[in-house]
Amino acid sequence: MAGLVAITPAAGFAAPGTSIILGLLVSPICFFFVSTVKNKLNYDDTLDVFGVHCIGGIVGAIATGVVADPALGGQGFFDYTVFPAVAGAYDMTAQVIVQIKAVVFTLLWSGIGSAILFFVIDKIMGLRPTEEQEREGLDLASHGERAYNY
Repeated sequence: MAGLVAITPAAGFAAPGTSIILGLLVSPICFFFVSTVKNKLNYDDTLDVFGVHCIGGIVGAIATGVVADPALGGQGFFDYTVFPAVAGAYDMTAQVIVQIKAVVFTLLWSGIGSAILFFVIDKIMGLRPTEEQEREGLDLASHGERAYNY
């Protein structure tokens, strides 16, 4: 799954061989976040969404600058309207820097936006049920009925 997450940003630009290599490189990184970082920081992520999708997506988005390189079988870039392409002018380092800037912007945009939304929702209706509601069951607490008859 981590390999698929990582190659998604570069899916239109990467060659099959570099896609496989990226999957092999990102898998241990995601495994480390799922097994070690999650346990060390003790955050609640039952389905390991952060460790696989966030971390794998970040690695994949940055690696897009590498796997898109025509020297590695990638497609390069095709934005002739803004940056006229010159044969052999693909600059991997410049593209990786662009990818890093895009990842940082995305993290800031979604992080700050989420923090604002979480704050507003918490003040209006609260983010979490009470401990008593969790013990009782959220189906009964939220919907007034049991999901299972036991």
